[in-house]
Formats: sequence, structure tokens, C-alpha cells
Amino acid sequence: MSQEARPVTALVLYDNYARSLRAFAPLATNAPVGLYTCGPTVYDYQHIGNYRTFLFEDLLKRVLLWNGHRVHHVMNVTDVGHLTSDADTGEDKMEKGARRTGKSAWEIAALYTQAFVDDIRVLNILPPDVLSRATDHIPEQIAFVADLETRGYTYRTSDGIYFDTSRQADYGYLARLDREGLSAGKRVDVGEKRNATDFALWKFSPADRKRQMEWDSPWGRGFPGWHIECSAMAQRYLGDFFDIHCGGEDHIPVHHTNEIAQTEARAGTRLANFWMHGYFLLANDAKMAKSAGEFLRLGALVDRGYDPLAFRYLCLTGHYRTQLNFTWEALDAAATGLARMRASFHALPEGANARADDALLERFTAEVNDDLNAPRALALAWETLRGDLAPMVKRATLARFDDVFGLRLGSWQPAEETVPDAIAALAAARAEARKAKNWAEADRLREALNAAGFVMEDRADGYAVKRSK
Repeated sequence: MSQEARPVTALVLYDNYARSLRAFAPLATNAPVGLYTCGPTVYDYQHIGNYRTFLFEDLLKRVLLWNGHRVHHVMNVTDVGHLTSDADTGEDKMEKGARRTGKSAWEIAALYTQAFVDDIRVLNILPPDVLSRATDHIPEQIAFVADLETRGYTYRTSDGIYFDTSRQADYGYLARLDREGLSAGKRVDVGEKRNATDFALWKFSPADRKRQMEWDSPWGRGFPGWHIECSAMAQRYLGDFFDIHCGGEDHIPVHHTNEIAQTEARAGTRLANFWMHGYFLLANDAKMAKSAGEFLRLGALVDRGYDPLAFRYLCLTGHYRTQLNFTWEALDAAATGLARMRASFHALPEGANARADDALLERFTAEVNDDLNAPRALALAWETLRGDLAPMVKRATLARFDDVFGLRLGSWQPAEETVPDAIAALAAARAEARKAKNWAEADRLREALNAAGFVMEDRADGYAVKRSK
């Protein structure tokens, strides 16, 4: 990304661990910002609610780059260990997905991982530096559990190795969990677990059937729990304590709470300095979820004629810490807004030496550095488009804004119209009449074009023919 102007407003982000806005500064000087984002569980296609979270994380990354930081971004791919229940019951989602599709667990992992990579490309989400698959990091996860065992944080049940949350007085601080209330209310089926909040680190393979994804370990053949993979891979690539960890709001009470517990037990840190979460995209005021059986894929929007970047634009209209209700009417409005912004930008002339307006860049920085306030930044873009700046400066300024928006304003081109041969012949004849200074014939041919529903624009380098609006 270009760095024509340095930000003058400090970046402030909301840290869910502290439950407050905090000024952001990298933990290490002259080093990339360490960013870990919880990625897809690849037992099915991702739905557009998932992509709202990934778009929030992309916005964060782009704002970090806007502020002149380098970013080392790690995203996991959960291709084993995510059970159908957060209470460590039910079957592995990959095994369930394999049975649903008639493919192997390894095949669906490859299929849906590639589908995810394709989707983030069309949404113009910057790819992670490391796309880390859980199944490629089994040794790291086993080593992590072994360390926890050595430190006395684990116990064994008939179905696996569990983390003993009673060993930590501040367990659940991220989510502000009421542990006593959970135990008293018996809202979780404890089974052999010592405490309702205890969670699986390693699950044993069922004795009566062979799993498709299983590995040998010091505790027996089995597979890792969902939470251990992120802690192990985050430490593998970013260290014991790094800058920012992100995910969806649903990760707060269980997944991220347990990541913190594991890492505090092993390394004495809360894993990340900032914990940030994107809020749900709702459909008819209800959370989208693949487990519900019905969800909207990005491909469904494309099938209905929408540009995927219209969905990106829609997500920019809501702050990442507010839930956003998806409706087709809202997407229509976003598509219209994007089309108008593209057309207005495209109409602005380019200037090789044109520079963005410094005052507007400072205002834009103030908006995006205020906890990623994309709606206000988008409003500033419209103000800029409608303002009285020199056209070339206006274009240069908006191009800089788009480093953060990611709407590909600079590469968009209007669709070329197909002009019927008879109309093209009329236009060519009119051009020849003008060249011969036969103005009466040129006017007659222009009227014929207009009557057929076309207009001819004379230009210094020739002409263009378009349908009348």
C-alpha cells in the first residue's frame, strides 16, 4: 500500500480482554505486528456471516498497514477437532461432513479450504502470510498438551485428556464468566468432567469404529481438541505473546477463553495483547449458522447477479462491534452505492503527478483510527466525491482511501456495450460525414442514431456509441 502521508491520529482499538478502548502500539519495535485470526472450519462452505468476520479482520489489517505497520498475519484452518458441541460432546464436524457428502474427511477439507481461498480472493480480502492447517501441526499440539500435563493442569477420563479449569482463579476473565453460576445451574452436561468449564485437549478415538483423522499420542490414539490447535499454532508462528488475536463474538465465551487458559498455564501469558471480535451478521434478526442447515453462501449472491464487493460495501456500512441485519433490500442499497462510487471515481481524470489532499487524509485517518470506524470513513469518501477539489486530486485522494476500503475502485471498468452492426454503420457514416464537413448529412445520421435509442459522443481521439439512458 502506498504511504504518501503518515497518520497523525493515534490508532485506538477495542480490547475485549480489558473491555475498553486502548491505544495500539506494537509490542516489538521494528518488527511486524503479530496478528492471528481464527479461520474457517472446513466441513462445509462458509456463509456470508462468516465472511463478515473475515472482512472485519481484513479492515483491521488494512488499517494497520495504513498506519505504516508491517503485519505478519496467521490464520488457522480447522480441519479436525471441532466437535458439534462446545461442551466437547457429539462427533467431529469433519467426520460428519464426510458422511454428508460421501467424500473422505481429507477430500472435503481440501474442497472447502479451496472454496474459502477462492471466496476471499473475490472479496478482495488480503491473504494471510500463513494459512495454517490443524492437521499439519499435530506434533505441536501433542507437545502443548504434554507440557500442560507436566504442569499438573490435565486429567484423564474415558474419552480424553481434559484441562482442569479449577487450577486457574481467573479462568473465564475474557468472557467474565460466572463459574459458580454455571456449576449451580448445571447448564452443561458434565459427564466425567470435574468442572462444567473443563474442556478437552485430546480426544480418544471411539473403540467401536475407526476415524478417518486420528493420530498416535502419549495418551492413546485419537485427535486434538478444537481449542488446542489455535494456541499451538499461534505460539508456533507468533510466539508466547503477540499483538492481536481476532475472531467472531461467538468465540468469546468458549474458544478464546480456553485458548487463554491453555496459554496462561503453559507460557504465563494471555497469548495476545489485544483480543478483538467482530459481531454477527443477522438474517431476519437471527444469527446465521451452518448448523441450522440453511445459510447463504457468497456464491448465492453471485447467482442472483450481485458483485461480491457489494457485500463488502454493505459490511463497511456497519461498525464491526454492532450486529448487522442482512436483507436483500440492504444489499440492493449497497450495490447501488458501490455502482455510483465506481462510476463517479471512473469519471475523474488521472494525473501522473496528482497527490491526495493532506487534510482529507488526516480526517480519514482520524475516522479509521477510531476503532475502525468504517461507516464514518465511507461518509467522508462520499463527501470527497461531492466536494469541490480539483478532479485529479479528488481521484488521488479516493484511491488512497480505497487502500482501506478494498473496493477496487481503480481497476473497475464499465461494462462494454454491444452495438448492433447497423448502428455501428450509422456511426461510422456520420463520422465520415463530419470529416467531409457535410454537416447536414452528419445531423441526419445523428438523428437516426437517436431514434434507434443510441447516442454518439464525439471525442478528440474518435467517437463512442452508447445506448440512450
